[in-house]
Amino acid sequence: QVQLVESGGGLVHTGGSLRLSCAASLSTFSIYAVGWYRQAPGKQRELVATITRASRTNYADSVEGRFTISRDNDKNTVYLQMNSLKPEDTAVYYCALWNPSIHWGQGTQVTVSS
Repeated sequence: QVQLVESGGGLVHTGGSLRLSCAASLSTFSIYAVGWYRQAPGKQRELVATITRASRTNYADSVEGRFTISRDNDKNTVYLQMNSLKPEDTAVYYCALWNPSIHWGQGTQVTVSS
Protein backbone atom coordinates (compact mmCIF):
# COMPACT_ATOMS: atom_id res chain seq x y z
CA GLN A 1 0.00 0.00 0.00
CA VAL A 2 3.10 2.24 -0.14
CA GLN A 3 3.88 4.34 -3.19
CA LEU A 4 6.98 6.56 -3.43
CA VAL A 5 7.57 9.12 -6.18
CA GLU A 6 10.96 10.83 -6.61
CA SER A 7 11.58 14.12 -8.39
CA GLY A 8 14.25 16.81 -8.72
CA GLY A 9 16.95 15.01 -10.68
CA GLY A 10 18.72 16.58 -13.63
CA LEU A 11 22.01 17.67 -15.18
CA VAL A 12 24.41 19.97 -13.31
CA HIS A 13 28.05 21.00 -13.56
CA THR A 14 30.70 19.96 -11.06
CA GLY A 15 30.23 22.01 -7.89
CA GLY A 16 26.52 22.57 -8.47
CA SER A 17 23.53 21.67 -6.31
CA LEU A 18 20.26 19.75 -6.59
CA ARG A 19 17.43 18.97 -4.18
CA LEU A 20 15.67 15.64 -4.58
CA SER A 21 12.15 15.06 -3.25
CA CYS A 22 10.26 11.85 -2.50
CA ALA A 23 6.52 11.95 -1.85
CA ALA A 24 4.93 9.01 0.00
CA SER A 25 1.31 7.88 -0.36
CA LEU A 26 0.63 6.80 3.22
CA SER A 27 -0.78 8.95 6.02
CA THR A 28 1.36 7.19 8.66
CA PHE A 29 4.57 8.41 6.95
CA SER A 30 5.81 10.13 10.11
CA ILE A 31 6.42 6.90 12.06
CA TYR A 32 8.76 5.24 9.53
CA ALA A 33 12.44 5.51 8.72
CA VAL A 34 13.16 6.72 5.18
CA GLY A 35 16.28 7.14 3.09
CA TRP A 36 18.03 7.45 -0.24
CA TYR A 37 20.04 4.92 -2.25
CA ARG A 38 21.86 5.40 -5.54
CA GLN A 39 23.02 3.13 -8.34
CA ALA A 40 25.57 4.05 -11.00
CA PRO A 41 25.81 2.11 -14.29
CA GLY A 42 27.52 -1.25 -13.76
CA LYS A 43 27.65 -0.83 -9.98
CA GLN A 44 25.65 -2.13 -7.03
CA ARG A 45 23.00 -0.03 -5.35
CA GLU A 46 24.46 1.75 -2.31
CA LEU A 47 22.94 3.47 0.69
CA VAL A 48 23.42 7.25 0.65
CA ALA A 49 21.53 8.59 3.67
CA THR A 50 18.82 7.66 6.19
CA ILE A 51 16.58 9.54 8.60
CA THR A 52 14.52 7.98 11.40
CA ARG A 53 11.16 8.99 12.85
CA ALA A 54 13.13 10.86 15.53
CA SER A 55 15.13 12.67 12.80
CA ARG A 56 18.41 10.88 13.50
CA THR A 57 20.50 10.92 10.32
CA ASN A 58 23.31 8.82 8.86
CA TYR A 59 25.36 9.34 5.71
CA ALA A 60 27.71 7.38 3.51
CA ASP A 61 31.32 8.52 3.92
CA SER A 62 31.40 9.62 0.29
CA VAL A 63 28.64 12.23 0.76
CA GLU A 64 28.92 13.33 4.40
CA GLY A 65 29.45 17.08 4.59
CA ARG A 66 27.97 17.63 1.13
CA PHE A 67 24.49 16.04 1.30
CA THR A 68 21.70 16.66 3.82
CA ILE A 69 18.63 14.46 4.32
CA SER A 70 15.48 15.93 5.87
CA ARG A 71 11.77 15.18 6.13
CA ASP A 72 8.49 17.10 6.22
CA ASN A 73 5.88 14.89 7.87
CA ASP A 74 3.05 17.32 7.09
CA LYS A 75 3.79 16.78 3.38
CA ASN A 76 4.72 13.07 3.66
CA THR A 77 7.97 13.96 1.89
CA VAL A 78 11.69 13.26 2.34
CA TYR A 79 14.36 15.46 0.75
CA LEU A 80 18.01 15.10 -0.20
CA GLN A 81 19.89 18.38 -0.57
CA MET A 82 22.99 17.71 -2.68
CA ASN A 83 25.76 20.34 -2.70
CA SER A 84 29.29 20.44 -4.15
CA LEU A 85 28.35 17.73 -6.64
CA LYS A 86 31.05 15.65 -8.30
CA PRO A 87 30.98 13.52 -11.47
CA GLU A 88 31.20 10.41 -9.27
CA ASP A 89 27.79 11.35 -7.80
CA THR A 90 26.21 10.54 -11.18
CA ALA A 91 23.62 7.78 -10.60
CA VAL A 92 19.95 6.95 -10.40
CA TYR A 93 18.77 7.96 -6.93
CA TYR A 94 16.05 5.90 -5.23
CA CYS A 95 13.85 6.78 -2.27
CA ALA A 96 13.23 3.99 0.28
CA LEU A 97 10.88 3.52 3.23
CA TRP A 98 10.86 0.81 5.91
CA ASN A 99 7.49 -0.18 7.45
CA PRO A 100 9.34 -2.50 8.33
CA SER A 101 9.72 -4.09 4.87
CA ILE A 102 11.60 -1.92 2.40
CA HIS A 103 9.65 -0.10 -0.32
CA TRP A 104 11.23 1.60 -3.33
CA GLY A 105 10.46 4.55 -5.55
CA GLN A 106 11.00 4.50 -9.31
CA GLY A 107 14.25 6.48 -9.21
CA THR A 108 15.39 9.84 -10.56
CA GLN A 109 18.52 10.44 -12.68
CA VAL A 110 21.28 12.75 -11.44
CA THR A 111 24.08 13.57 -13.89
CA VAL A 112 27.08 15.72 -12.96
CA SER A 113 29.22 16.90 -15.87
CA SER A 114 33.00 17.27 -15.66
